[in-house]
Amino acid sequence: MELVTLRDILPKAKKEYYAVGAFNFNGYEDAEGIQMGAERAASPVILMASQGACQYIGLYETVGIVKGIAKHSKVPVCLHLDHATDCDFIKEAVKAGFSSVMVDASAKEYETNIRESKAVVDFARDYNCSVEAELGKVGGKEDNIVVEDRSATFTVPADVPRYVDETGIDALAIAFGSVHGFYKSEPKLDFDRLAAVLKLTDCPIVLHGGTGIPIADIQRCIGMGLAKVNVGTELKAAFSNTLRKMCKELPAEEFDPRKFLKPVKEAVSLIVKEKLEAFGSAGKAADKA
Repeated sequence: MELVTLRDILPKAKKEYYAVGAFNFNGYEDAEGIQMGAERAASPVILMASQGACQYIGLYETVGIVKGIAKHSKVPVCLHLDHATDCDFIKEAVKAGFSSVMVDASAKEYETNIRESKAVVDFARDYNCSVEAELGKVGGKEDNIVVEDRSATFTVPADVPRYVDETGIDALAIAFGSVHGFYKSEPKLDFDRLAAVLKLTDCPIVLHGGTGIPIADIQRCIGMGLAKVNVGTELKAAFSNTLRKMCKELPAEEFDPRKFLKPVKEAVSLIVKEKLEAFGSAGKAADKA
């Protein structure tokens, strides 16, 4: 199966009030675990690699891993570049074969954000690559992007229509109370702000920082029309904790890396399946826009 774009899977999710899960990976094991979980849920899925993950794995190697996974996958797989701030790097990712990218110019002035995001959209269109962008600044730490809580700014709903129209983006990440990484206190989402944004645009809306938000709150957002939920930190924790567990449990004379890493894939898979079922996308693998 060929890689799909956000345009292939998000409009229908928005229309039918379910969300497609987007999950960060940092290598083959968690990427395969994500796909396994999606197959078990019979759900479309978005595999996300940050700019840092691509630099760690290798840009073309990242594409090769996911294209290989997608080739034998029974569910639609989208390969998405997450939170990239370097436009030259984004263009390289598009040329390398990513089916979707996120340009994050949210730290810049509104007009600059529009201009840079539109430039990426114009470039990506020639490659049939979808584009996500961000308006407002989501707090927390995402790879090499750190936004202190005091610097995080919620999205202004009135800014959304012009931003979407002029950039031509396929999905919009908004800031309405979520943060990247583990939460230091109970997350408080601004549901009224989300509702206001959803009334002003048909563009699929994205929730970043899905780890740690109560499922009931995420489901409330999805019931309002949210179409994509990002999860990253929870999978990192599952990967690391499972690997530590296997290092303790397996005998010292065991040297087969597969014995250590197969349980990692399984742990990631179970989390992904559970999330996709909670997001309402289970059984939607055949659905496209």
